[in-house]
Amino acid sequence: MPGLRGLGTVVDIDVDELIDPSKNIDEGPVRFSQFRPGVYRWKRFAHCGLVDRKKPLKDYTPEEMTLFLYADQVKLPNPDPEFPQTARFDGVVTRMRDVYVKNHPTKISASVREELDRLMTRRQCSECGGARLNAAARASLIDGRSIVDWSSMSVAKLRALVGEMDVPRIAPALANIRHTLDALLSVGLGYLSLDRQSGTLSGGEAQRVKIVRHLGSALTDVTYVFDEPSTGLHPADVQRLNKLLLRLRDAGNTVLVVEHHQQVIGAADHVIDMGPGAGADGGQVQFEGSPADLRQSATLTGRLLARRLRVKKTVRDSRGRATVTNARANNLTGFDVDIPLEVLTAVTGVAGSGKSSLATDELARQHPEFTVVGQDPLRGGVRSTSLSILGVADDVRDAFGSASGLAPSWFSFNSKGACPACGGKGFITTELAFLDDVSMPCDVCRGARFNDTALAAKLDGHSIADVLHMPAPRIGEVFAGHAAIATAMTWLERVGLGYIAVGQSLDTLSGGEKQRLLLARHLCASPALEHERIVLDEPTTGLHPSDVDRINALCADHVIDIGPGAGSDGGTLLFAGPPAALPECEKSLTGRALAVAAGE
Repeated sequence: MPGLRGLGTVVDIDVDELIDPSKNIDEGPVRFSQFRPGVYRWKRFAHCGLVDRKKPLKDYTPEEMTLFLYADQVKLPNPDPEFPQTARFDGVVTRMRDVYVKNHPTKISASVREELDRLMTRRQCSECGGARLNAAARASLIDGRSIVDWSSMSVAKLRALVGEMDVPRIAPALANIRHTLDALLSVGLGYLSLDRQSGTLSGGEAQRVKIVRHLGSALTDVTYVFDEPSTGLHPADVQRLNKLLLRLRDAGNTVLVVEHHQQVIGAADHVIDMGPGAGADGGQVQFEGSPADLRQSATLTGRLLARRLRVKKTVRDSRGRATVTNARANNLTGFDVDIPLEVLTAVTGVAGSGKSSLATDELARQHPEFTVVGQDPLRGGVRSTSLSILGVADDVRDAFGSASGLAPSWFSFNSKGACPACGGKGFITTELAFLDDVSMPCDVCRGARFNDTALAAKLDGHSIADVLHMPAPRIGEVFAGHAAIATAMTWLERVGLGYIAVGQSLDTLSGGEKQRLLLARHLCASPALEHERIVLDEPTTGLHPSDVDRINALCADHVIDIGPGAGSDGGTLLFAGPPAALPECEKSLTGRALAVAAGE
């Protein structure tokens, strides 16, 4: 079976995802654009003469299906004149393995790669056990440990062992290793292992790894731009992050940080505050100066920085408990804990302490009635929008259809209404083989995505393209008489997404925006909101303090704190109770940070 060398996984085609058995060859049974009817690769099996092109695949005999999928260089006795000159036939899966699976990813365009991700299945390599190295590399040992053993250790454990090593002939290498490991520890990444794949890191973790890499660079006079590096960090970890950012600055570099976190803002030499609102209501410089002057300013950010955190003193009574027993996912140490029902419970702790392991792994496994809204819960491309995710796109199309007398499908850029030049994407993509694809706005629709017939229809003076460029509050006004649309827009505003255009492509939203969009969808689907059980994984990601207030993320009724550290130093239940009592927990770093923020 084909694999990808050095990745520890074997990759192959998911036949169930690839094939639509209800269709015949003429109808295009292969769910992959490179095999759509009419193209070169489709012609290879349409004109091979080995299978009936008019018969649905579900009616094929086992022999016919094997031939269609897995034939390998079958010589055609009497090839059709339309068949390529080679006169040899490969099955669909065989052809895809040769052309795409075995091919290096950089030789495949981004659009095709996105399709392939949906069609691929991956499993651990049976030869290396996921270690990604051959037998010779795994057989080499240092102190009885292979490179696989060393790489699988946490950074903290590896640093302790390397610190004990004294081998003069490799002293420079050991010094470099210690320096890098110390930097990783200083940004709170001691729980990671060196064999951790970069794609599995959170946004905040990935940025901190990059900072560590640049700290070892001899380059100076470089401008670094970091986009919310504090994402997912505990206040104790943010202090370490600030030290690294300042070290980069002190090395003769310029550091620009896009941030909402008060601790990062407070460590800056110069602050530029944008606003006053979001989307069309923002885009203006509200303040420039020092953090101290910002706190004295009248801007929204300044006022929020100047205030003290108000810790909730009185909490709501819970109505029942969901008990998690013997929690052992990842680094959890086997404790029992109760989750109060019908109140807001915050699970806290430093990065890597085991918060998500408890809330999204153990709790969800033991209590499947909980709905988990994760960090990057929505996946979609250029054809997915907020309207489609919220389930009201059809309502908008129906409204336009009623007003114009046209079928609702005319107001979909995936159907009759699509611009004929760009197919409803709003841009034209040119594939450049070994380079990244280049996308340019469509010259015909100028990015509107619709054809002239669709754009000519108006609803209260607005075209469908106009509506898709509107933010939620404006949509709520235009469609005030349509209950489902108005309700969806209300929830979109309430979760802090009132600034985004409702037709904005899903692939342009941040992880935090996608999470809030999914939350809005859940709230739309459960208007009564009675007895709902929802788990939110860091819902404040990417939010300004004013937006945090809006979703009441700081007003928990019950807190569960896990720690005291990260990785093997965490996973222990430190505290469970009301927020006001958390500062009294001596072992809790969260309690200390809460006390400082509240001015206690």
